[in-house]
Amino acid sequence: MTLAGRVALVTGGATGIGFSTAKVLCDCGARVAIAQRSPTSGAHAVESLRPMEVLSFALDIRDREAVQNCIDSIVEQWGSIDVLVNNASVTGTAALSAFVDADAHHIDRIVDTNLKGTIYCSQAAARHMIQAGRGGNIVHVSSVAAYGAQENAAVYCATKAAQTMLAQAMAIELAPHGIRVNCIAPGDVKTETSADAVREIKNSGASGRFLRFTPLGRRGSPEEIGRAIAFLASDDASFITGTTLVADGGFLAY
Repeated sequence: MTLAGRVALVTGGATGIGFSTAKVLCDCGARVAIAQRSPTSGAHAVESLRPMEVLSFALDIRDREAVQNCIDSIVEQWGSIDVLVNNASVTGTAALSAFVDADAHHIDRIVDTNLKGTIYCSQAAARHMIQAGRGGNIVHVSSVAAYGAQENAAVYCATKAAQTMLAQAMAIELAPHGIRVNCIAPGDVKTETSADAVREIKNSGASGRFLRFTPLGRRGSPEEIGRAIAFLASDDASFITGTTLVADGGFLAY
């Protein structure tokens, strides 16, 4: 599996699944741009990935103009954008709220980041891919929450379900341009924001009656998700588009 000669952008690429994905893409030969709201986190991630070819951009994906400027800067510096990984997301404790208590700020933050931000980044990247005429790959990082409802996470679940359908709709429109669009739905993966997920869910007021067990008997690692994303973005997956790869250790198997 190689991505030699490709230019990739990973949103939320300084932490968790995003950072591991950036590392795997680098290991596969890609030049990788990391977009993160925190410039400090982005700079730290770049230093951790040296001497690989990595750039960092401070970016809030809710800002459509800033997204366009970021994509333009990547193309200006490296000549193209071939892979976009829409990983940035409001998740973990920040995404939890009883449905009837979710205020406008909470709803807007999740929808604007998880859904609208994904759309903004995808539009900007796809326009450059179409103009360049060499195809490309876009991968949305969704969640098993798109398929299995979670207590006190209704808005989050809705945005993740929306990402899966967005991938399908984008796939049929962008296929004539040689652009493949897919989703990955991670299960219970241990990251900085989910290290104590069960306790946090229960502390939010959830009953805990709908928590699932992972049949493989362990939590997934961010690197395992990163490798799956790299596969979808590589030519090894050249006939795969408009689908969601569930990487959940069997979480949804029962």
